[in-house]
Amino acid sequence: MNSGTQVGLCLLTILPHFLAMGELEPRKEVSHGAIEHDGLKRTFRFVLPTNTAHGKSLPLVLVLHGGFGTGEKMAKLSGFDILARREGFIVVYPDGVNRHWNDGRGQHSDADDVGFIRKLIDHFIGRFGADPTRVYVTGASNGGMMALRLACELSDKIAAVAPVIASMPEPLIGMCRPTHPMPVLIMNGEQDPLVPWNGGEVRFQRRKLGKVVSTPNTVSFWVRYNGCQSEPRVEFLPDLSPGDGTRIRVERYDGGREGSEVVLYAVEGGGHTWPGGPSYLPKWLIGKTSRDIQASEVIWDFFKKHSRCIQSSKDSSVER
Repeated sequence: MNSGTQVGLCLLTILPHFLAMGELEPRKEVSHGAIEHDGLKRTFRFVLPTNTAHGKSLPLVLVLHGGFGTGEKMAKLSGFDILARREGFIVVYPDGVNRHWNDGRGQHSDADDVGFIRKLIDHFIGRFGADPTRVYVTGASNGGMMALRLACELSDKIAAVAPVIASMPEPLIGMCRPTHPMPVLIMNGEQDPLVPWNGGEVRFQRRKLGKVVSTPNTVSFWVRYNGCQSEPRVEFLPDLSPGDGTRIRVERYDGGREGSEVVLYAVEGGGHTWPGGPSYLPKWLIGKTSRDIQASEVIWDFFKKHSRCIQSSKDSSVER
C-alpha cells in the first residue's frame, strides 16, 4: 500500500469521529478544568486557540510538570501557550497528585496516572474535538519520566513523546511493552546534577529519589524497539549564545517502523534545566541553561511530523 492510499484510508477511519463532534464548547484561550478519576478530582490548565475555525479538529499536546511542580508553573517554564496560539493546537497542563507523577520509580505517588491521562485524552477528544491521530506528550524531569511511562503503556493513544531532563526509570525499562512504534525525542543535559546522564540515583540535595538508566541506554531502548538505524546522523547546532557554557549535539536515528524515529538533543554542559526557559533555581543547584534553542519549538517541530492512524474496526491493516 503506498503512502497516499494509506493516508486516505486513515482519513476514512476517523471521518465519522469528526462528523459526530457536533456543536463544541465555546472556545476561551486559558481555562481550568477537572475530571474525576479513581476517586480523585484531577485538575488541569489548558489553552484552546481562538484563531482557528470553530469545529476544526486540532492536535493535542499534554505538558507534564516536574516533581513539586504544577500545571500552572509548567506553562510558564515551557512557553507552550505562545506556540499553541501561533500554531493552532490544544495544550493541556495536568496536575499530578501531591505535585508528583507515578512515573515508575515508586517515589512519592501511587496514583493511577496512566488511567488519568487516558481519560484526559478521551475528554479532550470527546468534548473539544481534539484530533485522536495527533496526541502528544512532553514533560520535564518527573513529568518527562511520566511521558516515557505513557509511551510504554499508552502507545494506542499517543503519536509521539518528548521527555526533557529525564531518562527511563530502572523499574520501568524491564516492563515496557508498547503496542505500537513510538517516535521519541529526548533532550537531556550532560551535566545534570539531579537526573544523571550516566544513570543511577536521582538526587535532590541529599534526598535519593529512585534510579534511572543512562541517557544513552534510554535512547538505545527506543532505537531497538522502533527498529531504527543503529548509527545516528550527528550534527552540532550553531552556538547562538557562547556565554551560556553549552552546546547542542543532535543525534538522529532514522528508519524506524511505521515512520518512527528517535532523536537525542544532548546539551553539552547543560544541567537540569529547560533549554530556552527561565532559570527557576540557582545555577549552583541545577546547572546551566542553554540559550541556543527554545525547547518547546524544537519539540513541536518534532511532534507535527508524526501522526497515528486509528485502526478501522473492519480492516485491521489500516494502522500505522
